[in-house]
Amino acid sequence: MTIQRLHVATRYSEAAICQGVVYLAGQVPNDVTQDIEGQTAEVLAMIDGLLAQAGSSKDNLLTVTIYLSDMADYAGMNKVWDAWLNQGFAPPRACVQTALANPEWKVEIVVVAAQIG
Repeated sequence: MTIQRLHVATRYSEAAICQGVVYLAGQVPNDVTQDIEGQTAEVLAMIDGLLAQAGSSKDNLLTVTIYLSDMADYAGMNKVWDAWLNQGFAPPRACVQTALANPEWKVEIVVVAAQIG
């Protein structure tokens, strides 16, 4: 069994791939000046890029966990999520409110996906 890791830092990797499954670290926005829609769009774009590097895509999501710092942002996050997701490819998903590591982050998203092919 081989485990491939992408973008390895001291504490974590951005992705780990094992036996055709891609596990992404929680993705958070870089631009904390944006509202929930902007932060969500940025995070989803980061997820798209990491999944592509790992040989997968959003159409292969197996499970998603979304962390919001405030459930008042739920509708705004879902507006961006719904526009991003391709019809017929909605994964199992959980969404919870929690304190995030940086108080300026409004959203953090963790995904697991199957590799393509």
